[in-house]
Amino acid sequence: MRSSLLLASNSPRRRDLLAEAGFQFETWSPDVAERFDSDLTLRELTAFNAIRKAMAAARAHPKRTVLAADTLVAIDDNVLGKPANMSDAVAILQRLSGHAHEVCTSVSICHLLSGKSIGFSVISRVRFRRLGGAEIDRYLSRINPLDKAGAYAAQGFGAEIIEKIDGSFTNVVGLPMEKTVAALAKFGIEPQPAE
Repeated sequence: MRSSLLLASNSPRRRDLLAEAGFQFETWSPDVAERFDSDLTLRELTAFNAIRKAMAAARAHPKRTVLAADTLVAIDDNVLGKPANMSDAVAILQRLSGHAHEVCTSVSICHLLSGKSIGFSVISRVRFRRLGGAEIDRYLSRINPLDKAGAYAAQGFGAEIIEKIDGSFTNVVGLPMEKTVAALAKFGIEPQPAE
């Protein structure tokens, strides 16, 4: 089965990861509000959101192979989403400072016309350096934390605040490419060699 890939996301990080890996794709962002339910685990919540995004896009594009993902951060079993504003971003980074936390990305890939779907979740463990107020302010002046779970990005200036990542780096960025590449191959979608 050959079908063109549709990324159901506006995330520039996910677009960059797929493009860097050599995939040909288009983007289409479904109008789906991400749900947040404190009764669900990190893995359950991200899987729920990824499936909802994928199915919304697949219903609109039933002949396309759709890839959707959702990434959240949790510390001490408390799920942290995207910050509401800059003061919330400061508070989140203060909470993560000097501690380890988990980053979970759930991916849902489906092709509605054939009824085929694959879903998986990847969890990485991230340890932050101990950050003072000036370091947090400097970091936040260099990125936009409001569109990022946990108010930070692993790429770019991430090395300034991250001490160590156990597990997939691309998972922390927003799409675990190791498993994503293998899953897309099952839909006949392979990266194209660079010309």
